[in-house]
Amino acid sequence: MSAQNLNTYLDVAPEVAEALAQNRPVVALESTIISHGMPYPQNVETALSVERIVREHGAVPATVAVIGGRLRAGLTPDEIDYLGRKGREVIKVSRRDLPVVVARGLDGATTVASTMIIAALAGIEVFATGGVGGVHRGAETTMDISADLEELAMTPVAVVCAGAKSILDLGLTLEYLETKGVPVLGYGTDELPAFYTRRSGFGVDYRVDTPAELAAIVKAQRELGFPGGMLIANPIPEEYSMDKERIDAVIAQALAECAEQGIHGKETTPFLLARIAEITGNDSLDSNIQLVFNNVALGAEIAKELCALRA
Repeated sequence: MSAQNLNTYLDVAPEVAEALAQNRPVVALESTIISHGMPYPQNVETALSVERIVREHGAVPATVAVIGGRLRAGLTPDEIDYLGRKGREVIKVSRRDLPVVVARGLDGATTVASTMIIAALAGIEVFATGGVGGVHRGAETTMDISADLEELAMTPVAVVCAGAKSILDLGLTLEYLETKGVPVLGYGTDELPAFYTRRSGFGVDYRVDTPAELAAIVKAQRELGFPGGMLIANPIPEEYSMDKERIDAVIAQALAECAEQGIHGKETTPFLLARIAEITGNDSLDSNIQLVFNNVALGAEIAKELCALRA
């Protein structure tokens, strides 16, 4: 995108722009978790806590969204509250939705894919979230594969997450990422974490034990000229990890209800996460919040090390 077009469509918050210009660390954050991830006011409290944790770890938070048709990299607390209050009235925006939402001057909560796009336009290289989308169970029939995977293959942003959401087919998700040439790195683990739990039974491509080495790999990928990003899988802290058998049974129930109700497409994940939270008495929601906190802390550490390498 040319500089003229960037000015036409993109607003980078002054604090974020200043940090980027001065080679100070910035971490992109998504906004779907605000509008579609949990109820108000817990959604806003969580989003503000996430920004606080990024700052405590020495980086600048850049919550990403679309407001009034403007791509935004960095929001004010009032804007975060606005998105939280509107909730599901805000359109859930992936790559395909961005042109329409921008042209119509609408509000949009960004998914992993669209957050990556806006982060890359702003020059932000590290993005921390909860979990990424992937290949849905039964995709051999439905062809339901998240746009997040394609975005990882073509947009130069490193995504820190707690693995792919465990509602997905994790084996096929890894196969898809391999086909697209996306490195899957396990932070302190040889095994892909499964969002609510630390273990999935599937291995990562490489184990990496320090933020400094993760930053070096990000830098090498960029300097080699590769077009895509990478997935950095950071297991949920042990004390918040849910029992695998219990969560697997809950997921199976939620998936069955999803199929019975004919829910599909981009409504699938919000339905499943909400239903899982309901069945577990919000235990899954508490785990979700804690893994996000854990991921943004790591994202800030990686962003700091990346800046140090480029100093």
